[in-house]
Amino acid sequence: MTRVRISDAALFLGVSDDTVRRWVHAGTLTSVTDGSGRMAIEGRTLAEFAKAHAKAPDASGAASSARNRFVGLVTAVKTDAVMAQVEMQCGPFRVVSLMSSEAVEELGLEPGSVAVAVIKSTNVIIETLEGSS
Repeated sequence: MTRVRISDAALFLGVSDDTVRRWVHAGTLTSVTDGSGRMAIEGRTLAEFAKAHAKAPDASGAASSARNRFVGLVTAVKTDAVMAQVEMQCGPFRVVSLMSSEAVEELGLEPGSVAVAVIKSTNVIIETLEGSS
């Protein structure tokens, strides 16, 4: 069974180490002790917690088949006459989108804008980290 250290759990949840420790002390999240005597969270427990506490962005009643929605802050916009590259920071993740310059203008995207990156893909690569078990 995978065990996740508190600092890594905090990174995955987008909160501070102290927040994870408070959740553990409040009984909101269950911890275990790893082989080194440090506090850790069982991987399955952390996954269930993350899923249960995820806050989906308000879609204003719109229906969508896309399941990957990340609220974030636009950090950069590069445009030319036809195309644009928009970069967002969504928690600890950087998301980059290529779109028309017209779409950037219509959406009013500029650094500092809050936006939702909606990702629908049938080609998602999943990797594991060495030693993560």
